[in-house]
Amino acid sequence: MSNNIETKRRRARHVPAVIVIDQHTLARTTIVRLLAHELAGWDFIDMMGIESLDSAIGMDVRLVALDVAGRNVESSSLHNDLAAITELFPEASIALLSNTDDPLMASHALAMGIRGYFTTSLPIEIALAGIRLVLAGGIFCPNPLGTFVTELPKSDKSFREPRGNMNGNARYMSVADFTPREADVLAELQRGHPNKVIAGKLNLSGNTVKMHLQHIMRKLNVQNRTEVVARLGQTTSSGQEFTAT
Repeated sequence: MSNNIETKRRRARHVPAVIVIDQHTLARTTIVRLLAHELAGWDFIDMMGIESLDSAIGMDVRLVALDVAGRNVESSSLHNDLAAITELFPEASIALLSNTDDPLMASHALAMGIRGYFTTSLPIEIALAGIRLVLAGGIFCPNPLGTFVTELPKSDKSFREPRGNMNGNARYMSVADFTPREADVLAELQRGHPNKVIAGKLNLSGNTVKMHLQHIMRKLNVQNRTEVVARLGQTTSSGQEFTAT
């Protein structure tokens, strides 16, 4: 029995994992099942609260999705939860799950370094595309593309510094501005994959990938792939500049 447990633990260290923290059993298990279908081969851990975080120590946790549970972003309870997550899993992205579409709350969350803000009003396909974007290193928020957080209360204390080239502001995009397929292409683009690899992974033709890239660049008002990634505060893994033509 102990050997089986140790085997599972060893495997867990090499398998990417997502933690979902929500006190509501139905919501929590539904999210996990959707993600399990979307991200085959990943591990998923669902918890009612951060008290169980220790059970995931040693795992390759890529994302922690935390239910806001009616709290606002200035809540000391929420800040404590975020600090605990960051301490145990400093390399993991954090996403908030909320039942409010308040843009100010979303703006404050992103300014604190949150990588994704998901509301219960989101269509499933958009939420899943947003998760893929966060896992690819992007930032997701269901507000209009190009919105910036420029003025925050001076008393606001971030639980950690935002990642990437934010220059103190949280630049974020809405996957809702893209079709689900464009969001898929964008996620692969952020991983630095060339058109041929993207086409193979998404089972698309090379011309279709180019078409999606052209649509993405037009929506972002940029000229090339490098500018797309830079617009999201990221850089391609190769550092080379590519065009869709």
